[in-house]
Amino acid sequence: MKEKLDEEEIKELIKKAKTERDFKKIKNLAMHSSIKLGDLRKKFCKNCFHPLKGVTRINKGVKSIKCENCGKISRWKIKKK
Repeated sequence: MKEKLDEEEIKELIKKAKTERDFKKIKNLAMHSSIKLGDLRKKFCKNCFHPLKGVTRINKGVKSIKCENCGKISRWKIKKK
């Protein structure tokens, strides 16, 4: 029951999140409640928790986004349908 409340709270926080502090709160809440973020983890940088925006590239089925704050490159495989 508590996990469902936490999941709803995380979804609401994601909609309002604008700063690094908001994304840290979301990640800590998810880790504390053992909730997987799934695709929501792609909305912020793993390194600095800054909202993930910047140079986006797609090459050989891999999407790369370079964080404009710290310069770390996040990579994800693109699923084929």
